[in-house]
Amino acid sequence: MTSSPGDRLKLAQPKPIRSLEEQRREFASRPLLAMPIAGAIAWSVVGCGGMLLPSRAAAMVLFVATGMTLYLGMFISRFTGENFLDRSRPKNAFDALFFFTVGQSLLTYAIAIPFFMVDHTSLPLTVGILTGTMWLPMAWILQHWVGLFHGLTRTSLVVTAWYVFPAHRFVVIPAVIVAVYLVSIAVLARRARPQSIL
Repeated sequence: MTSSPGDRLKLAQPKPIRSLEEQRREFASRPLLAMPIAGAIAWSVVGCGGMLLPSRAAAMVLFVATGMTLYLGMFISRFTGENFLDRSRPKNAFDALFFFTVGQSLLTYAIAIPFFMVDHTSLPLTVGILTGTMWLPMAWILQHWVGLFHGLTRTSLVVTAWYVFPAHRFVVIPAVIVAVYLVSIAVLARRARPQSIL
């Protein structure tokens, strides 16, 4: 079947360019629950490893569990309506920015690993704080306080737990991080719900 010149002209017309502000609003309108849920699951696994295993083995669990968070988030995104791998959705510059913030978090292992080699109990502190830094740019993208809450609360509580519970760092620090995730997930879920008009 041949297409008419009018059909070819329609196909050749460029799609309208959306402004960055439109793309930011579109990105912020999503539930954004998949990655926090994945993070909470990963850190729960780390905490269980800390309870059941010697600290060196728990450190290996931490490396694996936190390294798998992105893949777990991709899987969970299929059930939260975000579907990171959906290619039919219009391209959004903030999707790329989000994945760059994930990459930034992964690059911070270059700081965590040398400290781990000196003191393996430093790992929950360094990874717990450094991978939480991605929440600060999210605060601006979402224009919502939950990103600042998560990043600042997580950092201060992780540092406090590291000093206060030196013998239980692989249990208490993951518990703190999971608790902050649960609050953040509840806030994001409430934010994603349509507001009733009363």
